[in-house]
Amino acid sequence: MMLEYLTYAVLALLVIMFLSQAIRILREYERGVIFTLGRFTGVKGPGLILLVPIVQQLVKVDLRVMVQVVPPQDVISRDNVSVKVNAVLYFRIVDPERAIIKVGDYMAATSQLAQTTLRSVLGKHELDEMLAERDRLNADIQEILDKQTDVWGIKVTGIEIKDVDINETMVRAIAKQAEAERLRRAKVINAMGEQQAAEKLVEAGRILAQEPQAMQLRYFAALHDIAGERSSTVVFPLPTGLLDHFLPRRDNP
Repeated sequence: MMLEYLTYAVLALLVIMFLSQAIRILREYERGVIFTLGRFTGVKGPGLILLVPIVQQLVKVDLRVMVQVVPPQDVISRDNVSVKVNAVLYFRIVDPERAIIKVGDYMAATSQLAQTTLRSVLGKHELDEMLAERDRLNADIQEILDKQTDVWGIKVTGIEIKDVDINETMVRAIAKQAEAERLRRAKVINAMGEQQAAEKLVEAGRILAQEPQAMQLRYFAALHDIAGERSSTVVFPLPTGLLDHFLPRRDNP
């Protein structure tokens, strides 16, 4: 009797083990790559999947977008500036068969490819482009990665450059460059203002030269402006032609 109980218990245990190996449940975002006696036989899921234990094996693949941090990379720009650049990579699996069969570890392979591509692309650009044109650089890196990972069944949905770290010496040099650029712009703006003022003065002189009375009125306007300043004595030249209007006229004999 005891032997029969043990036999039933062993059979029940074998049935449970068999069912645990034969029945698999995959979530909505998961797929199962099936191998029968080592050969690829299909991709199944999501939902309930029945396998033949020992004969068939299942490898789960996650189809969600994955986020991978690209560690800081030492990059020498085209203008010979050494910087450290890190980024964030977004990708997902679109073909589970190729992701499992074509590459040994798609996570590690994608990470290493992103690092080398980041150094290669940024090394072709100057520091100013790295700081000011990140969107264009992100698009270039994403295009290159997407082409190379396509054979692995992986779609690169995006890559974002996070930080561009520069040493203190280069930060001071950039600050001096920015200061010199602002000073140059200020001098150019000042010179343009002087040029415009000179053009207006020449135009005003031509208008005043056409009417002598206008020049006298301009003198009076200047005297009126100066009269408000009582802190100093101003010697203002008086045109001699103006006195002719106040002196009596002498008739010729």
